[in-house]
Amino acid sequence: MCLSQTMEVGKHGKSQGPARDGGVLLEPFVHQVGGHTSMMRYDDHTVCKPLISREERFYESLPPEMKEFSPEYKGVVLVCFEGDSDGYIHLVAYPYVESEGLDHEDVPERDQPRRKHSRRSLHRSSSDHKEERSALESDGSESLQDLKSPRMELHIQSDVPFQMLDGNSGLSSEQISYNPWSLRCHKQQLSRMRSESKDRKLYKFLLLENVVHHFEYPCILDLKMGTRQHGDDASEEKAARQMKKCAQSTSATLGVRVCGMQVYQMDTGHYLCRNKYYGRGLSNEGFQMALYQFMHNGNQLRRDLFQPILGKLRNLVAVLEKQASYRFYSSSLLIIYDGKQPGAEPGHKPAEPPGLDPSLPTQSPAQPPSDPTLLQPDSHTTPGQPAPAPLPSPQHSACPPPKVDVRMIDFAHSTFKGFRDDQTVHDGPDRGYVFGLQSLISILEGIQKENQ
Repeated sequence: MCLSQTMEVGKHGKSQGPARDGGVLLEPFVHQVGGHTSMMRYDDHTVCKPLISREERFYESLPPEMKEFSPEYKGVVLVCFEGDSDGYIHLVAYPYVESEGLDHEDVPERDQPRRKHSRRSLHRSSSDHKEERSALESDGSESLQDLKSPRMELHIQSDVPFQMLDGNSGLSSEQISYNPWSLRCHKQQLSRMRSESKDRKLYKFLLLENVVHHFEYPCILDLKMGTRQHGDDASEEKAARQMKKCAQSTSATLGVRVCGMQVYQMDTGHYLCRNKYYGRGLSNEGFQMALYQFMHNGNQLRRDLFQPILGKLRNLVAVLEKQASYRFYSSSLLIIYDGKQPGAEPGHKPAEPPGLDPSLPTQSPAQPPSDPTLLQPDSHTTPGQPAPAPLPSPQHSACPPPKVDVRMIDFAHSTFKGFRDDQTVHDGPDRGYVFGLQSLISILEGIQKENQ
């Protein structure tokens, strides 16, 4: 990556972070809802994350037809772990130049260290999941002051507060200006880097498109896709752990599970948040309810979103059906829409359209669709089949179509024939991923039908 290419990225943002001697001060990405590594804000249009060489090469090798459904890859920066005289820790990004002698193999291609988990759990769940809950889950209720001092100083925050839903579906008492999961990941990232700071000062980060930058109130659903999560190069121990997670969650029955979620609530003016531990404990019916909640703004079900989201999901199925030998193990899918409806103001509760009981709780659908355990990989949606015509929606006829997006992310364990001399070659498309998409489509169609 040449100097001019990398520096050009910073020029595109409207509001770049404070510069330090030619560098860009990185901030936690406000709207990170899932993942185990910290996503950082570089500028308004760009985020960055710790570089894994395999993922970088995969982004560089994406087929043209997949680029609509993935973030734009923008290059690489060097990130320095710095402390100041006041005791604050900063991550600062500097231009990366190949001639500096840091090649791709200088950053080890390894998973993040597996953290030891406490048996204490703040979420209700079956005993199968209790040991996987971290005591750090209390991060969502920590005060911002505790997080700022002495480890990090936060400059860029959301104007809309976040509230984490606990395991009993109750609201935490404290509202903060970051998604709680973002803060958790950032604290862990700083801890890892500080522990390595004596031996290592520079880290390589990937620069990627901020796919939510054009949404005023981004509602984000992070879904772990597929029936298998471990890569071909995983150790037996890691493969066994991943297979157990899949077997104990909707990954096995539906090919998809919730990894994180934030939903803007029009009635209260804040985001409701869920994390991956909530998603792992969901039954098939619970997954349906989570989708319903994601489509509900606190006042009403967003019926206007079904057709555009379903259209993008069907198009993605058609694209992936053509990607022979591709496998997207452990990758995620983001579904994004704008929580701010035109003409509506926070705190305003409009009259419900006919057919939806306004007294319904936001936690569960009015009438759940048919049992998703009956789904089969090819039972509902024919790849490439044109989407059915949208149903008439007089109440939205005068409004512009809602902004929605669907993006695939996290390709550190992806592969295809001829990629980096991978020894294992797979036949046909990624059926596990496609199965997850078809389950998702079927459940959304069911919710739409029951709430017309």
